[in-house]
Amino acid sequence: MVKRRVHVAAAAIISGDGREVLLARRPSNVDHGGLWEFPGGKLAPYETGLEALKRELHEELGVEIRRAQPLIRIHHEYSDKHILLDVWQVHDFAGEPFGREGQAVRWVPMTELVNYPFPAANLPILRAVMLPTEYLITGEETDESLFLERLVRALDEDGVRLVQLRAKSLGEAQYLKLAEQALDICRQKDARLVLNGEPSLLEVVDADGIHLTSDRLMSLERRPLAEGKWLSASTHDRRQLAQALRIGCDFVTLSPLRTTPSHPEVAPIGWHDFQQLVEHAGMPVFALGGMTRFDARHARAVGAQGIASIRDFWK
Repeated sequence: MVKRRVHVAAAAIISGDGREVLLARRPSNVDHGGLWEFPGGKLAPYETGLEALKRELHEELGVEIRRAQPLIRIHHEYSDKHILLDVWQVHDFAGEPFGREGQAVRWVPMTELVNYPFPAANLPILRAVMLPTEYLITGEETDESLFLERLVRALDEDGVRLVQLRAKSLGEAQYLKLAEQALDICRQKDARLVLNGEPSLLEVVDADGIHLTSDRLMSLERRPLAEGKWLSASTHDRRQLAQALRIGCDFVTLSPLRTTPSHPEVAPIGWHDFQQLVEHAGMPVFALGGMTRFDARHARAVGAQGIASIRDFWK
């Protein structure tokens, strides 16, 4: 049986303070009736995703989009159709949204999104909405006080809100001690901390999640963490991205996008191939490898969640 192909534009409309997102509830007489979703609708013939989104939000919510950028594209297979969700993050709009078609709409705090039932195809969008666009991977630093000073600077001056604690030169006891201190700082700054290592580290330090190396990723048969924690992984090709999706990673890094001084022998992916890989990743992907904050807009334009970096944040 040839499945129907349905192309849908959807909006993650974020409040001015970045703490809430607008949801709409599907009518009870349609597929997935009663579930919540990100507002939008099907593309009409010859429409682009953004054109469809502008039309749909005016028809459904009575608002006019002023500024939006790509967030994530999700391909999802249902028993009778293949759906492509072309999701945009709306940063500025005119008007006060309300259900023009009688549907319930609600501003929901980011922290409460997990309590709302969504169609399965919407779940990766939840992760993308809750994640920032910049991902700090800490550099190697044997001086503990200098390490923590650099972390505070990245959180205060650069506004970083997602941190991976990578310290391969430390033994386990030193790493765990540093992790406790880094976690205290991240909690004070409303930032999330993921630990680079085995999932068992979370039994000692109650951080926000675990980052897996690509080798560890490929050795797993199932997700090693409970759903309440973030699981990320390093990926470098289509096979590793597929494995990350299969075991339920929440997001990944994909590298190297450019040639880097630390791995000059590794061929870079480049923007074109990066976009092709991200299109079917099925989860938020951070571009890694020679990235700076100046690349963030380009990364978003080709489907990335944002950029991950050591050197650009670890000053």
